[in-house]
Amino acid sequence: MISDPLFYAAAVFAVILMGFGKGAFGGGMGILAVPVMTLFLPPQQVAAILLPLLCAMDVFGIWGYRKSWDRKTMAILAPAMIFGITIGALTFKYLDDNIIRFAVGVIAISFCLDTWLRNQDAKPKSNNVLKGGFWGTVSGLTSFVAHAGGPPISVYLLPLKLEKSAYVGTVIILFTLANYVKLVPYSYLGLFTRENLLTSLALSPLVPLGMYIGFALHNKIPRDKFFRLVYAILFILGIKLIYDGALAFLAG
Repeated sequence: MISDPLFYAAAVFAVILMGFGKGAFGGGMGILAVPVMTLFLPPQQVAAILLPLLCAMDVFGIWGYRKSWDRKTMAILAPAMIFGITIGALTFKYLDDNIIRFAVGVIAISFCLDTWLRNQDAKPKSNNVLKGGFWGTVSGLTSFVAHAGGPPISVYLLPLKLEKSAYVGTVIILFTLANYVKLVPYSYLGLFTRENLLTSLALSPLVPLGMYIGFALHNKIPRDKFFRLVYAILFILGIKLIYDGALAFLAG
């Protein structure tokens, strides 16, 4: 098991933040928290340590939002996400995750700016199989390759203007599916070493704490403020993805 105390200080912050984000908003905070852990470990190892913890968070999330999710949206997005994960697994050796991070960041920021500058109060959009299939596939691919599946899904889900708990519940169930499917290729790629799994186990008591904080905050935020926060988080994530992608690409 990893013994560096500085790593655990960073990991405690990251796991609680990710649990809070998943419980309150459906996810997304990992893009902000994971870079802290990568100061001490390679990105692939961080991903392997976190995936079992995310799967545990998903169990709490499904229980918390078991009655609040949109079935029609799930039926469109879930198969597309699995397809995207499959593409990511098959092309893992050939894809540049930094370029993908950059592209997803540009999409996220462009979407937020378009919404803010035009008409955020526009009527809700209807589910669309072609659009849902596209964004679900992109989300599955970016989730596998760059752990950035949240922004593409938000681009599709936010214009639907779901009730806030239905929005979070749908996101949680989608990424529960994605995370458990990702266990198979991660295992095949040899990422679940004894050291990584023991480290995940040591961090696992933080999972319910982070999720509880997220659940509590979600219930206290009015719907309008909730979605303003979601757009703001998406915008910040977009900036972070562009920064990480561009910095790593220029350095390499």
